[in-house]
Amino acid sequence: QVKLVESGGGLVQAGGSLRLSCAASGRTFSSYAMGWFRQAPGKEREFVAAITWSGGSTYYADSVKGRFTISRDNAKNTVYLQMNRLKPEDTAVYYCTAASGIAAVVPGPFPARPDYWGQGTQVTVSS
Repeated sequence: QVKLVESGGGLVQAGGSLRLSCAASGRTFSSYAMGWFRQAPGKEREFVAAITWSGGSTYYADSVKGRFTISRDNAKNTVYLQMNRLKPEDTAVYYCTAASGIAAVVPGPFPARPDYWGQGTQVTVSS
């Protein structure tokens, strides 16, 4: 069982930056692939970024590529999402996820189905 708790959301002006953190419980954190999803009002939840258990590979949605960076610190059981050059369309609730394999986090031939979800943190970008 893995419990995920996000933090770091808030209100920021367009062009600004935020760093989200996701603290995970459980001694097996380092064995999980981790990801971030987001859901804007009236829209479906969408994939944002993911990272393998080792941190050796990262994946991004086209909409955030070059602006967002996912990273992890297995010693601290924490995954991060550094968000730069934020846009109003980045406004959403951001969710941290964990899965036993990267294929369960990154959408591909099959929908992403992470094993665990956090409660979400609100990010609002004003224009």
